[in-house]
Amino acid sequence: MSNDAFTENDWRRLIESLGENPDRAGLHETPSRVAKAWKHWTSGYHMDPVELLKAFEDGAEQYNELIVVRGIPVYSHCEHHLAPFFGKATIGYLPNGKIVGLSKLTRLVDCFAKRLQVQERMTIQIAEALMSALEPKAVGVVVKCRHMCMESRGIRTPGEETITSAMLGELQPNLALRTEFLALARD
Repeated sequence: MSNDAFTENDWRRLIESLGENPDRAGLHETPSRVAKAWKHWTSGYHMDPVELLKAFEDGAEQYNELIVVRGIPVYSHCEHHLAPFFGKATIGYLPNGKIVGLSKLTRLVDCFAKRLQVQERMTIQIAEALMSALEPKAVGVVVKCRHMCMESRGIRTPGEETITSAMLGELQPNLALRTEFLALARD
């Protein structure tokens, strides 16, 4: 571990700086728990999206319709306040001879969500990774999230959702395909 690594002692100092006693019973184990939690919440930096998206061609060469997975959980932290944001993602793609295991799409979302993020960048990162790894005819991603930085501080807008989308390949010029994807993406 390098000398500049954030340690449990740093979490203890944060707790003290808030006016709390890190040695009281309820907080005694907190620095260790928080260190482990942040390691998990930022584990996406150690994931390779290309590795996650190992494609296969078994029967896919005949399939030429949209493949859509809805309701993929998103749990991330905004890079501006380190506050959580969470919601659901929908990913769709039009294969071009290769498909990917459906669970891999959930792992792809997780890879980018487990980094300090802004929702807009995360949305396009997911779309571009899928486009690069599978080379499909089209990729669409829609992400709907609630942001705790908005709900719990500042403007305080409980329940408000932010919706972002990325449309690549044939989803950009082909209005019928885009309409079909967005209809399938709707809850």
